[in-house]
Amino acid sequence: MIALHALQYSRATRILWLLADLGQPCTRIDYDRTDAFRAPEELSKVHPLGKSPVIEDNGEMIAESATILRYLVAKFDDDSHTPPRGTVDYWRHEALFDYVEASFAEVALRAIMPAFRGKPVPDDAKAALDIHLNYIAHALGDGPLLFGDTVTLADIQISYIIALLERVGLLAEHPTVAAYWAVLQEQPGYISATRTAGPMVPTA
Repeated sequence: MIALHALQYSRATRILWLLADLGQPCTRIDYDRTDAFRAPEELSKVHPLGKSPVIEDNGEMIAESATILRYLVAKFDDDSHTPPRGTVDYWRHEALFDYVEASFAEVALRAIMPAFRGKPVPDDAKAALDIHLNYIAHALGDGPLLFGDTVTLADIQISYIIALLERVGLLAEHPTVAAYWAVLQEQPGYISATRTAGPMVPTA
């Protein structure tokens, strides 16, 4: 059985969400955050960078949530979380999936971190974030998810950053993305993951 090293309030929820969708169990090893909201020292014994999520499967240790999600759909021969291969939508999906951590996360965190500490968001960080949120709103089209009614890996991947933005009030000026977040929270896999492991981000 797959073992998941899951840090509290982290990207590990993405993995639990997909596993729930696939109907696959896992052994979960939980790690609480420190008072400074950092990963505990124990995680550095799992991964040299103290990362989470990390999975162990058949003696292999796999990190990076995007890699883990791709690994799981390959392992379980799942084709329900991406558009059909060879289509325009398939490659648009792959771009959006990689966009989350390659481009969006860094920009979002520049705004999230000061807001999380109760400080004003710098104007340049807010302006950069607005550009990305408008891009996501455009990508949603008629929605309600990135590719219609079916949740994809890209939806699961983007959920954590969207959750953090909502938590610190940075979706207030972006109703389309706020509505998207509401729909993500209605997905059965999200509900299952957060019921078993707690909320994706701090609630207060």
